[in-house]
Amino acid sequence: MSIKEMDSVTHVIPWRNGQKQVLKFNGYKPKIYTNSCYTHSFFEVLQCLRNEEVLCDIRLETDDGTIVCAHKVVLVSACPYFRAMFTSFSEGAKYVVNIRELDSNILQLLIDYIYTGKIMVTEQNVMDLLPASVLLQLDYIRDVCVEFLKKQLNLSNCLGIKEFADFYNCMDLLSSSEEYIKTHFLKFIETDEFLSLSSEEVINLISCNDINVPFEEKVFECVINWVRHELDCRYDNLPKLMEHVRLSLASQEYISIIVDEEPLIKNNPKCKDFVNEALNFHIVKKHRHITVPQTIRNSPRQTGLKFLLAMCHSSGMGNCYTSWYDPATKLLHKTIKMNMEFELCALVLIKDHLVFALGNNYINLISIEMLDLSSQSLQWKPTVDMLIDRSFYGVGVLDDRIYAVGGDIIGDSQLNSAEVFDVSVQEWRFISNMSTGRMNLGVAVLNNLLYVVGGYNYPFALKSVECYDPTLDIWIPVTEMSTNRRGPGIGVLDGVIYAIGGDCQEYDNSVYLKSVEAYTPITKVWSSIADMHLCRSDPRVVTFNGLLYVMGGFNGSTRLDSIEIYDPKTNTWTLDTLSTSVEVIYGAVVVDGSPHLRTD
Repeated sequence: MSIKEMDSVTHVIPWRNGQKQVLKFNGYKPKIYTNSCYTHSFFEVLQCLRNEEVLCDIRLETDDGTIVCAHKVVLVSACPYFRAMFTSFSEGAKYVVNIRELDSNILQLLIDYIYTGKIMVTEQNVMDLLPASVLLQLDYIRDVCVEFLKKQLNLSNCLGIKEFADFYNCMDLLSSSEEYIKTHFLKFIETDEFLSLSSEEVINLISCNDINVPFEEKVFECVINWVRHELDCRYDNLPKLMEHVRLSLASQEYISIIVDEEPLIKNNPKCKDFVNEALNFHIVKKHRHITVPQTIRNSPRQTGLKFLLAMCHSSGMGNCYTSWYDPATKLLHKTIKMNMEFELCALVLIKDHLVFALGNNYINLISIEMLDLSSQSLQWKPTVDMLIDRSFYGVGVLDDRIYAVGGDIIGDSQLNSAEVFDVSVQEWRFISNMSTGRMNLGVAVLNNLLYVVGGYNYPFALKSVECYDPTLDIWIPVTEMSTNRRGPGIGVLDGVIYAIGGDCQEYDNSVYLKSVEAYTPITKVWSSIADMHLCRSDPRVVTFNGLLYVMGGFNGSTRLDSIEIYDPKTNTWTLDTLSTSVEVIYGAVVVDGSPHLRTD
């Protein structure tokens, strides 16, 4: 019957009082309906039948004599292993089949999964479930076991999981465990697991281009530690290992003082050759007209790593030290020979390699210093001071120029003046004044404009915002925040300005904030987002890999040694603790991984 013919279909049915009623339909097309509960209820019945051993036609027996009953047709439909067993081999005619080398509890879990589609993976059973799923070709269980183990990776088990994955040919788990070891290289080489590696395994690791090691000195030190662990049987491997240490990437000073004086190196002619090669590299590199031959031992590792270079407060008044923070491992490391004897106000990056540390006018310790990350010898060097001795001012970078905005002078009122530093001519000059004097303000740069956010003008914290247009040398009013904020942290991410924390001081009373609001220039509106975990005034904020890192700050008189990470995609904050030795972070910038940023 055609669709057209169906338009005229009528049905005659019995109706009231025995009379017949004629029904005529509208001619809708046929439709297939699916009962979403059908399959579930169907397998529920099968599972009940199995538990009651009703219509079961196969008994699976493990090595310990445990019997697991099932229906062949169910096993064949769900499992390639049983499909082959019951359709292609003699077991198809048997009622009892022995399943060798498979734990009875694991077999019961797998058969339950075949009937229910559910499996519980635990720390206790995952190492047995995965090989059993490989044997029975249950890919889903294999995949969830792999995913479970990936989330369990840590420094104590990553090597064992790597070997386990290699044995069972789980290439994605093998890749993840290798990646974990390379990412956490600096911590892994401190473990007993590293010391247990064979020489071939150590070579495979340190020869990788993408191990997370910003300091080649650490590679040298791990090799020496590995050899010393079993010196008698490992010493002969030292030249083979040193061949893969990129010694030329270490500083000339380190090579001369540490490497060349290492007894294991001094007494080994082949290793001495590597030392001389590295020293010659540094000598030749100083002569720009000489081309340095490229070898594996002087090629930078291609990690593409980024780090947060941070200035942290030490126990002494007005004393800061330089650190670097690795977001991959969440570790903060103190560097050597990079201390400064002043109270830091801000840290900024110019031209990807010039880091400027701008000091506060705190008991007359005003100073500005520069660090050239491209230099072989890292050292903070003084540079040109500002035109006004400001303290608690805001700092921003626009077109490779440093802007210092507002602040105050000790014993004087808050400043509305601003000045700009041109790196190319090493000179500060004034720009037009803001409409409002403010100290402890936040500064953001977006769309070639310089925004000043909040701050303090005695006796109140401010919620006003204005922006500077360098092409016109004018300040333009911007929509006010919903909250007065002194000392807010400021971040810029994906075209949005974030005002983070601060305090809303009025006279001598302060309320510290964990609230955050975001400003979009297109809509000209400030909107509240999720609160941080902790109240923070004057935190340092950097943008990294699509996330906001909010570091340190104050909560009343308490210096915070933690970091909070904001993900705008989920509107959530993650709280992490930094080293307990850190009192407060005064500044941070994102820099390329540098082989010269050495640690203690």
